[in-house]
Amino acid sequence: MTEIIAPSSIGLLTGKVVLITGASRGIGEAAARLFVREGASVVLAARDIRALERIASELRAGGGTADAVALDLAEPASIRSTVDRVGELHGRIDGAFNNGGVIQRPGALDATSGIDIDAQFSVNFRAHWTAMTAEAALMREGGGGAIVNTSSIGSRRANAALPAYGAMKRALNSITETAAVTWAPDGIRVNGIAPGGTSTEMIDAWERATPGVIERLSARIPLGRMADPSEIAEVAAWLLSDRASYVTGAIVPVDGGAGA
Repeated sequence: MTEIIAPSSIGLLTGKVVLITGASRGIGEAAARLFVREGASVVLAARDIRALERIASELRAGGGTADAVALDLAEPASIRSTVDRVGELHGRIDGAFNNGGVIQRPGALDATSGIDIDAQFSVNFRAHWTAMTAEAALMREGGGGAIVNTSSIGSRRANAALPAYGAMKRALNSITETAAVTWAPDGIRVNGIAPGGTSTEMIDAWERATPGVIERLSARIPLGRMADPSEIAEVAAWLLSDRASYVTGAIVPVDGGAGA
């Protein structure tokens, strides 16, 4: 894989309080480290509290401000409690990166189980709806903010291997756009990112279930490789920053050209 050289920090998120879900690994962990380098105070949320505490401790040791909160995205009460905790810790929330999600068991449309469909609905769709609503309420108290939801390249076209996943990510795009229009008068921007193949534990799990999928996906990417999680996090950081002040309602592809 091509070596990824991290750009110099420029204080893109200086002074901002940002919640990151799914922060215990992959894109979420990369975002936590990037956002702190760019000046944000972060609250990291996921089910794996031990991993979160490790990451938060490392960030604090480096001079950053980071807290860890246990979060179950399948439970609306847990989501609302997490957002409330951000308010307790910092008195406000300036940004939210709703990145947590779950992959389905690969399989054809007519072989997808009801359990998989329910999991996709609760974690990849309803959880974002609940989180955005709670985040917007707290942002409204502070005069505005920015929200970024992690969608997927799988939301932009037919998804024969992951039909329930693709369907819920496409539904997520819709509520992202609707939220952007609804909350624009409140000074709240809402955008999504649609990553393509990314080197994370989730894609590794798909590879174990369907050997050769990483090679096949990489072959379809014009840039010729999978993304590093940090490359996805960079786009989220920009969308959460004031540099993106006129961007809302966008679903930004971050896929190496695969969707072109």
